[in-house]
Amino acid sequence: MAAPTKEYELSIGGHTLSITNPYKPLWPDAQVNKLDYLRYLMIVAKPMLAYAKDRLLTVIRYPHGILDKHFYQKNVPDYAPSWIQTHTWEKVRYVLCNNEATLIWMANQAALEWHVSFHLANNEIPTELVFDLDPSTDDFSIVSKTALLLKELLDELRLPAYVKTSGSTGLQVYIPIEHRYTFEQTRMVGYFVASYLVSKHPEMLTIERMIKNRGTKLYIDYLQHWRGKTLPAPYSPRAREHATVSTPLRWEEVPTIHPTDFTIHTVPERLQSMGDLFAPVSHPEYQASLDSVLSFLQSH
Repeated sequence: MAAPTKEYELSIGGHTLSITNPYKPLWPDAQVNKLDYLRYLMIVAKPMLAYAKDRLLTVIRYPHGILDKHFYQKNVPDYAPSWIQTHTWEKVRYVLCNNEATLIWMANQAALEWHVSFHLANNEIPTELVFDLDPSTDDFSIVSKTALLLKELLDELRLPAYVKTSGSTGLQVYIPIEHRYTFEQTRMVGYFVASYLVSKHPEMLTIERMIKNRGTKLYIDYLQHWRGKTLPAPYSPRAREHATVSTPLRWEEVPTIHPTDFTIHTVPERLQSMGDLFAPVSHPEYQASLDSVLSFLQSH
């Protein structure tokens, strides 16, 4: 017997939202339907929005769940309610992921992945320097090892580093920085760090952009960090079989975890027990200066 498609009404932040097809399976193998997904988002909304607020948002929508067609959406839909905040950047009218009601409204449209810019909507100043560790094989131990090598180097450079799973196969390392550098400057530092690691571990790491030329090496992607480009927001689910989530980690967890440990089912309890491990990335107190690294690079 088919599940009922009765609509729910939710009242969030002074807005009444109609939830359509509440029992629609979105991640069938992980047994996550739309209501499960909305419950998850309501639990993680506060820490997710703490980072995603005021950033340009790109969502990936799966109208019939992750096993069916999907499309990327940057422009706000014509039928979006007038209270959804937007910002026009380079002729695209982006949604700003600024409150729980926006999250839930878009999730009801089957937005299953949330990707946000490295800068706030009203400027082009990077808020952090980011490395995306992208493996070429299923061996996650290479990703863990690379993240720890990167952390060791960043410690030597006296740069704070925070790590999260991508929600897919990789890890992403964020360095919160003072909001006064250009993307050109952060790219200089990113290239220096990535190429140094590759020079030390050429058998394992690469900065080769072409996938076909990487072989089995892990790609240290420092190029993704640029104006208008995006990575998954912390706590964003991914359209993967296990309903995995891009999840902040403690560094001491990196050697023993696997991305599939962190799902829509497991992350809420983790958040309750550990708190928001990503909070320092958005906190002014933790913003690092890149001056010493840049002056070293400019003098060589």
